[in-house]
This record gives sequence, C-alpha cells and structure tokens, in this order.
Amino acid sequence: MTAKGQQRLEDELRTLKSVDRPAVIRAIAEAREHGDLSENAEYHAARDRQSFIEGRVLELESIISNAEVIDPSTLTGTRVRFGAHIELVDEETDKEALYQIVGVHEADIKQGLISISSPLAKALIGKDVGDTVSVPAPGGDRSYEILKVAYR
Repeated sequence: MTAKGQQRLEDELRTLKSVDRPAVIRAIAEAREHGDLSENAEYHAARDRQSFIEGRVLELESIISNAEVIDPSTLTGTRVRFGAHIELVDEETDKEALYQIVGVHEADIKQGLISISSPLAKALIGKDVGDTVSVPAPGGDRSYEILKVAYR
C-alpha cells in the first residue's frame, strides 16, 4: 500500500470513530424514546447503520495493521513496479491514459489508481518503456504500449 492510501484509510477510520459512531449512538437513543422497538423503523435503520460502522471499523483496523507501506518516490527506473505512474496508449484507439499501480484497498479507477491484482497491472509489472502488453478484456484482448514510467 502507498502512504497516500494508508492515510486515506486512517482518515476514514478516524471519521467513523469520532463522527459516525457517536451520531448513530444518538440516533439509536432517540429512536428508543419513541417507544415500541419492534415496529420502530428508525431504530432498526440506526442499528443497521451501527452494524455497518462497527464492521467497517474492524475491517479498516485489520487492513491498516497488516499493511506494508511502500514509498514509490524512493524507486527509480523505467521498469514498471508497484507504485509506478504509467502512461499508456491503446494501440487500437490511440487513446492515452495515465495510471498508478496501488494496493488492493486503495484502488479507484476514476482517479487512475489501479489495483496491483488487476489484469492490467499484472500485465504491466516487470515491463519497460516501449514494451507492448496484451490485456484480456470482455470484448477481446486489448494491446497497450508503455509510453512513460515515473515514480513520485
């Protein structure tokens, strides 16, 4: 996991513990004041929310405690490794894209962060600038050429 990814997870954990958890406890207390809990939709919704929050807190604590943080800025070279920022061109459409290979728990394709376990990342790992990779896709294999690799 990158340091940025770890920081995002720690921020989420802090928010869950300091904001969301107290809010749901207040919501449960309010719902209890309304009387019969068996038919109280607000109470059941608040309990469901509390269950989700507690489950996510446990999950985040486990992920953070077991994470190995790698600082990509300490890496150099043109070979693709974890943490690399890769500029690619789709050989079929000539469309360029920029991705960073990150840990499973920090992947977000909308931000250009692809998981180390994704088919694209698996195809890219170990390749150099100028290499072409073939990636299996639902509509058939796609070919990409690596234009640039950077570590920051």
